Amino acid sequence: MTTPPRTRSAGRRDGAETRALVRRTALRLFTEQGYEATSLRQIADELGINKASLYYYFDSKEAILQSLFEERGVEAEQLLTWVREQAGTPELLAAAVLRWVDSVTAEKLQGIRFVNANPLIARTLTSKPGGDRIGTSLDQLAAELTTLLPDASPQNVMLLRMAVLSINAAVQAAPATGIGDEALVGAAQRAARALLGEIVG
Repeated sequence: MTTPPRTRSAGRRDGAETRALVRRTALRLFTEQGYEATSLRQIADELGINKASLYYYFDSKEAILQSLFEERGVEAEQLLTWVREQAGTPELLAAAVLRWVDSVTAEKLQGIRFVNANPLIARTLTSKPGGDRIGTSLDQLAAELTTLLPDASPQNVMLLRMAVLSINAAVQAAPATGIGDEALVGAAQRAARALLGEIVG
């Protein structure tokens, strides 16, 4: 059985931690110098490992991005499952939306920034079979939550969908403010609550 390689600085880091570190490092390099200009060798060098060791976890730059999309898609699916297991009360609207916003990490924020800056690459990845798990699950989530609205008018449905996507809006607005990641998530939470307040009072 093949055992996962260790980075020179990894110590006792396990496979999941190493995969997360690879993704964070790759996203940073993609953001700093561009996706096309970044090679797997550069990512490996930045991590202090050889290219063969990096291949154990990811065999291409596309695979690194795809794994990030897939993980976030799984989280969206899990949230949808959780919503379906709860009592269908208006309070579930805020609980579900804020659970989604609160699940964002620094790595996921970096992923959203990359997608915003590289729409063509993101479109290519999401157009592949199973590639749009995030969008599909969030659409299903919004549809499920719509049934809980006291008044499912088109405007209220739109406000609900805006609340679900509040973290994306916060990421787009943040560069002009110099706001840090923690404050960004806090602002997204406030925006989501304000939008939900317009719907359910």
